[in-house]
Amino acid sequence: LAEKYKAYVFIDECHATGFVGATGRGTIEHCGVDGRVAIINSTLGKALGGGTGGYTTGPQEVIDLLRQKSRPYLFSNTVTPSVVGASLKVFEMLQDGNTVLVDKVRKNTHMFRDKLSSAGFDIRGCYDHPIVPIMLRDAKLASEFASRMLSRNIYVIGFSYPVVPMGQARIRTQISAAHSEKDIDKATSAFYEVGKELGVI
Repeated sequence: LAEKYKAYVFIDECHATGFVGATGRGTIEHCGVDGRVAIINSTLGKALGGGTGGYTTGPQEVIDLLRQKSRPYLFSNTVTPSVVGASLKVFEMLQDGNTVLVDKVRKNTHMFRDKLSSAGFDIRGCYDHPIVPIMLRDAKLASEFASRMLSRNIYVIGFSYPVVPMGQARIRTQISAAHSEKDIDKATSAFYEVGKELGVI
């Protein structure tokens, strides 16, 4: 439709950059639409490892407009040089076609999802996706669950309304290529213990 009506296609890649697609180049690679998406918005956090910041790419006139009119851009701080440097290095790694890290995060993700699913947790999302929501459906339970995980030195986030729909509270985890098999085992063991304590499983 965009091609038919000469419209720009915009895509938000915040949950895809660095791990979706055969070489981690995101939804565009996964769907085979390289060159057909005009505007890409994504994060330097998550898979790129920066932990902060983001970016928008697109036609110069769009970027110029955003620089002048976009409130988030106008009132944001600059990204630190270390984050920029690390993020640029990750982009280089993605461009050279090396899939070692993409393969590792996928393997870790499958291991984590399999262990929690077999323990009886309600896991949502795509099997390959490293952002793994563990559904609890109760805000107080999600908060208590996260607190008990932290006491076991596992940092997870309890998400509840208004971040997610009412009644869809969850623990959100993010698997990384930096995690070892031992890390995954430690995390899933802690999930199992807390899940039993709180009657989730």
